[in-house]
Amino acid sequence: MWKTGALTVLALIGFAANSLLCRAALENGAWRIDAASFTSIRLTSGAIVLWLLLRMRGSRSAERRGSWGSGLALFAYAAGFSLAYVRIPAGVGALILFGCVQATMLSVGLFRGERPRALEWLGLALALGGLIVLRLPGATAPDPLGATLMAGAGVAWGIYSLRGRGNADPLAATADNFLRSVPMTLALSLLAPLALGAPRATVEGVGLAVASGALASGVGYSLWYAALPHLTAMRAAVVQLAVPVVAAVGGVLLLGETLTARLVGAGSALLCGVFLALLARQSKRTR
Repeated sequence: MWKTGALTVLALIGFAANSLLCRAALENGAWRIDAASFTSIRLTSGAIVLWLLLRMRGSRSAERRGSWGSGLALFAYAAGFSLAYVRIPAGVGALILFGCVQATMLSVGLFRGERPRALEWLGLALALGGLIVLRLPGATAPDPLGATLMAGAGVAWGIYSLRGRGNADPLAATADNFLRSVPMTLALSLLAPLALGAPRATVEGVGLAVASGALASGVGYSLWYAALPHLTAMRAAVVQLAVPVVAAVGGVLLLGETLTARLVGAGSALLCGVFLALLARQSKRTR
């Protein structure tokens, strides 16, 4: 049990670290690296580390367990994630990302004919209200374009997660999907200068991108997949509620970001709403 707990905690720290590393590299005014280059380096270094982990495990390098559709969803998530963090703080970004991931997965269930209970509707309404409050105009509102880009990244990650459900070897599939996303990131880096200006990168920026891809993504995902077989679906979903909290606290302590009343209030509503919806769904499945 302690081993599962340790793996879970380390994986969640890795997920939150992605927001902190990306924000540190792309923070408006710092410009340690441009968003397109960060995305390319992150996904390429992640693909390399995941391939090495598979080789260490003894898997054949020729195994192809991913798909181009999942690779595209992974790329859309990573690109939107990077572009958003040029404009919004780490805590706000993680909250929007997490909320939209869960909202996407719950909405697909509704579309497929699932019949929510009253508690699920309440949770969804509360979570949606939190997102709306976070986006309302005002002095502490996040940048609209940054928030929209992160919401798109959350939808893409939700789709990626849904496509990967039931995969017999999630680590191999993730490695393959990372590999498939690399040509897309290279195309982004070639086209980005037309819209975003000339690429730029410092040694520090490249290091942060490699850390995000190799450690927070590659190693983080492998730790998560090692812990998942020992977690119930409900527990796995609920523990991820900690990711936006860790990212927000890390943003305040490490990046000097401000913890606003809007973020606390909207974030609490969103996380509580998602928790209620997940709780109701789990209760319905166990009946």
